[in-house]
Amino acid sequence: MGLLSLAIWTPIFFGAVLLAFGRDEHAGMVRWIALIGALAALAVTVPLYTGFEVGSAAMQFVEKSVWIERFNVHYHLGVDGISLWLILLTAFITVIVVVAGWEVITTRVNQYMGAFLILSGLMIGVFSAQDAMLFYVFFEATLIPMYLIIGIWGGPNKIYAAFKFFLYTLLGSLLMLVALIYLYTQSGGSFALADWYKLPLASHAQTLLFFAFFAAFAVKVPMWPVHTWLPDVHVEAPTGGSAVLAAIMLKLGAYGFLRFSLPILPDASHQWAGLMIGLSLVAVIYVGLVAMVQQDMKKLVAYSSVAHMGFVTLGFFVFSDLGVSGAIVQMISHGFVSAAMFLAIGVLYDRVHSREIASYGGVVNTMPRFAAFALLFTMANCGLPGTAGFVGEWMVILAAVKANFWVGLLAASALIFGAAYSLWMFKRVYLGAPANDDVKGLTDINAREFLVMALLAIAVLYMGVYPKPFTDVMDPSVAELLRHVAVSKLPN
Repeated sequence: MGLLSLAIWTPIFFGAVLLAFGRDEHAGMVRWIALIGALAALAVTVPLYTGFEVGSAAMQFVEKSVWIERFNVHYHLGVDGISLWLILLTAFITVIVVVAGWEVITTRVNQYMGAFLILSGLMIGVFSAQDAMLFYVFFEATLIPMYLIIGIWGGPNKIYAAFKFFLYTLLGSLLMLVALIYLYTQSGGSFALADWYKLPLASHAQTLLFFAFFAAFAVKVPMWPVHTWLPDVHVEAPTGGSAVLAAIMLKLGAYGFLRFSLPILPDASHQWAGLMIGLSLVAVIYVGLVAMVQQDMKKLVAYSSVAHMGFVTLGFFVFSDLGVSGAIVQMISHGFVSAAMFLAIGVLYDRVHSREIASYGGVVNTMPRFAAFALLFTMANCGLPGTAGFVGEWMVILAAVKANFWVGLLAASALIFGAAYSLWMFKRVYLGAPANDDVKGLTDINAREFLVMALLAIAVLYMGVYPKPFTDVMDPSVAELLRHVAVSKLPN
């Protein structure tokens, strides 16, 4: 079994083992098995980085075998500079989520941990798949464990949120399936992405396919105006569910644009780039303003995720090395920062059982160590230089200015809005005198919580101070992607 198969199936195997456990009387052993499984899955992904040939745009660690022979569907895996960091991010965040839920989850612990491990393997499958049907299977299968995580361990309106999440994402994906079948027929019966990149497609066909893929990927990102499911889901999801949803699942949609829309449909991508840039700017500016008026901490961070992901789609559609690389860096940095923000909110919620900003005030007086971490993550969410939140946004803004000054100026305004809503929340929650007896009775983070916060803080600072290892890996693959985008696929 190859490294990519191990990365996919190791967490799924451990997740399946956990589901075999019954009552919560075995919860202690379940937690340790989950941690071992998550660490093993992370360890398997490390050789993907250490053995990765930097400077090559070719797919590496390739595995290919026949899956459904009749329809020429293959179990075809590979990784390049675009997907490598997303795989490592998925494995890392899974470990964080398992540790974060160690004491918080007390019912159906085996199902909770098992769902996260299975979800981790499926998401790595999405980032590894080089066969379109295999991609689709993994892409859709991720809905099942996340639906259960929201629906079982969520808040009072968890069923509504889980159903809304499932319905939005499933309906969009059905149009993608139609697009995949059309491309399969046009390619003479192949689901290989490499074959689809060479297809000559008529202008009208490219446009229809572009919007079919848009329906699936824009909902997942989510782009404005199909973002309305995200705040509801974040508010109701358990803390670990929110962390994984923001850190990784939103990236599935952005990754889809890179693997399907841009290289297969370059003419349509250029034709509709103005629309994509416009929608991205609305997300960056308008949704940032919406975040400012939120009274629920989770809802505020959920809207900020929509705004930050607007930089990702903006970077894709300025069609430059700097823009696409910046967008991918933004995907990774947002994974660290958003997970940290949601897990920090979870620390407070576990103690006070409220996400309302008005329930807090002066937390720094009773939880000084935790407040220091929260300040770092808040600054990263603002895009402070020296943190991960700055690097990708700055690269995208520079690329946007080079493409069109006014687009770059509008995008840069998001740094002001980001600082406004992030610092306003921090001021009201953490600064000043203790607001009430609940805050006065708070205890600072324990060793387990400190470990979670410290690991995320190291990631946020390392990427902010020294992003070169990240960009060195992705640059050749980005250049190869843009080579596909620059070549017209219209038939002669």
